Amino acid sequence: MKLFSWVTKDTNINFMKTAKLAAAFSILLCIGSIACMSLKGFNYGIDFSGGILMEIKSDSVIDLEQMRKDLSQVDIHDVNLQTIGETGEEVMIRAQADGMDEKQQMSTINLIKQTLGSSYEYRRVELVGPQVGDELKMDGVIASVIAVLAISAYIWVRFEWQFALGAMIGLIHDVLTTLGVLSLFNFDFSLTTVAAILTLAGYSVNDTVVTYDRVRENLRKYKKMPQVELLNKSINDIFSRTILTGLTTLFAALALFVFGGDTLESFSFVIVWGVIIGTYSSIYVSATFLNLFDLRKKPDEKAINPFGNVQ
Repeated sequence: MKLFSWVTKDTNINFMKTAKLAAAFSILLCIGSIACMSLKGFNYGIDFSGGILMEIKSDSVIDLEQMRKDLSQVDIHDVNLQTIGETGEEVMIRAQADGMDEKQQMSTINLIKQTLGSSYEYRRVELVGPQVGDELKMDGVIASVIAVLAISAYIWVRFEWQFALGAMIGLIHDVLTTLGVLSLFNFDFSLTTVAAILTLAGYSVNDTVVTYDRVRENLRKYKKMPQVELLNKSINDIFSRTILTGLTTLFAALALFVFGGDTLESFSFVIVWGVIIGTYSSIYVSATFLNLFDLRKKPDEKAINPFGNVQ
């Protein structure tokens, strides 16, 4: 327990001293994410790409080469085989179904089953038409945009506009870097992944709101304290809470990632990454961003001070 004893004590870390370095890191991370998404794109799951997905299991190790030869006899476009787990007894079959209606897709599924035979256990069978996939993709984008705007509006109403702007930048930072990591590591991007991203957004904003509450409370309590010192104190005041909350969530998400299987791999990875990047951004993006403004001045007064007084 001594390893984590420092978390439960009052800390006095000068977060603002490394604000410039953290800002540069965040900018590079966002630029890298945009570049990765532009050049590599996403590995869209069956929800968005349309097609057929089947998970099969055998009592022995499956010979992928032989299975490819067997399926090559079936008239299916772009068949992809992927081993699930470490035993080699489970395989995921993904096939594009361009131009096929639901009846033709069902016929293709039956044809695959006939080709492979009855020695396999068919554990999961899904089919999505390309038109439905495009609609789901657009719905996912709309849902994400609405969520970001709704959260920003809530922060705007609850806090001053500087806080709302900081929370929105932190939220965009978290979502953008998450999309970049998903693209980089080629994780499946499906409706489940969208749900995980929205969960990440909620977690990130929750951390930010707690930090902002303490900043606003200290602004009323310490009227003469220099702003850099006040921001450092506010972050340190809730630092142990932030770390402990993040660690408990992270352990649960890691267990889900390790033991949840391939179906929940993308979802659990986003949660794991989201806890880490959300904790980071609540301190080094949303909170330090406030130092660009003089928070004690009235809204009609000019109040820009971009890290000029960091010591």
